[in-house]
Amino acid sequence: MKKIATLITALFLLVSCDETFDINRDPDALPPGQANSTIFPAGIAGLAGAQGSYYAIIGGFWSQFWTQNPTSNQYRDIDSYSIGANNYGAAYTAMYDALNDIRTVKAQSLKEGNWNYYLMATILEVEGSQVLTDLYDDIPYAEANNVNILQPKFNTGKETYDLMIADLKLALSKDLSASVGDKPGKDDFIFKGDMEKWTKFGNTLLLKLHMRLTAVNPTLAQSGITTLINSGAQFLDVDAAMTQFEDAADRSNPLYESDRRQLNTTLNLRASKTMFSYLSLNSDPRLAKYYAQPGNPNNQGDWNNTSVPNLSLVQLSPLTPVFFISKEESYFLQAEALTRYYGGAGAKAKYDAGVTAALVRWGQTATDAAGFVNGAYAFPATGTDAQIEAIITQKWIASFPGNGYESFLEQNRTGFPKESAVKQSSELYIPGQLAIAVETKTGNVFPRRIVLPNVVTTRNPNAPAAKLITDKVWWDVN
Repeated sequence: MKKIATLITALFLLVSCDETFDINRDPDALPPGQANSTIFPAGIAGLAGAQGSYYAIIGGFWSQFWTQNPTSNQYRDIDSYSIGANNYGAAYTAMYDALNDIRTVKAQSLKEGNWNYYLMATILEVEGSQVLTDLYDDIPYAEANNVNILQPKFNTGKETYDLMIADLKLALSKDLSASVGDKPGKDDFIFKGDMEKWTKFGNTLLLKLHMRLTAVNPTLAQSGITTLINSGAQFLDVDAAMTQFEDAADRSNPLYESDRRQLNTTLNLRASKTMFSYLSLNSDPRLAKYYAQPGNPNNQGDWNNTSVPNLSLVQLSPLTPVFFISKEESYFLQAEALTRYYGGAGAKAKYDAGVTAALVRWGQTATDAAGFVNGAYAFPATGTDAQIEAIITQKWIASFPGNGYESFLEQNRTGFPKESAVKQSSELYIPGQLAIAVETKTGNVFPRRIVLPNVVTTRNPNAPAAKLITDKVWWDVN
């Protein structure tokens, strides 16, 4: 993971060799409008690089997509829940480096009245900050990335959520038809300047923020979600993703680049029995897409060797997009909202759309998917808890490979997938339930957060008191 900065720069340069894309210029010295076209794509690539590598690796372990190869040591600290203050400081730094670019664009576009870039920058500022605060809890937000504040204040997790929601609402309220200045285009790696899609992205992100509050503040969650839906807001039906990857050094998907190409091995990640057993139980065709057949890493066919999942290598592709919010996640968010607050009206249709999109992504036809939404993955006809479990379980499967940190957070919020009361070696083990299968440093307690790195706490006296990896973040009352 040492070359992520190189990857980000290389991805940025894929767009243009024009001098207006010179990332070595001081953003504060750029003429009006140039921070947008010059800095914005670097910010997108930076967020994709950090989330799609560091946090994707951690999330994949903690959502039990994969486990450490028995004869490897690359990720022992993650697999054993022993990430400490001396680990993965580069992830935190990379996120704030990217957010610095995004906030530079936001400040300049606000000054100019360029509401297109203001909306796009605010959405990405909130998206990146949401990942950070959900993983670390207290983070710098209001004073972050300010050249005049070297030791920014840490906002509590609750304060950060209040600020993010307010910022997102303000940006979404702007009249895009009155936007002045440059229009986004090739510098927009996500939607190529399609502002209707950006508005849907913002609405979906606002829905997601309120959904995180369902346990800790159900009244605010319900109010925010119903107000949004009742307003007629439209949500993502396409991916909000970065797709500009090539099968070449420093230009491939960040997870593939960091785990496969830079480490020069395919042997680090093995199938976790948790995900493997659930897909096998349900004859899910994604089993052969997620994991290679033991002894034949190039196998793509159907197979049912369920006795030795840890011999199965995780399959990664250099061309997989980095999803900020996938269309599947959008459908599942809507399905949960309709289940919780609208008596389930319309929930099944959104759930079915999410399951279908997730299966089609991995090579199935709509007809194939119909067999699952009417069969093994049918939406429960009754029971809110059962319906929520189905939604979150399908979101968990669909988060493979790069968004495991989101399914980790959703498990903390909802308790789904459930945690097993027995070891996976037991005959009583239920496929798909989370289980601690390795010796951990937490007394066999699941992690609930990432602790702040020393690179932050030793330099900023405003940093909060040290937490344990098993301490819950503010909204986690499950």
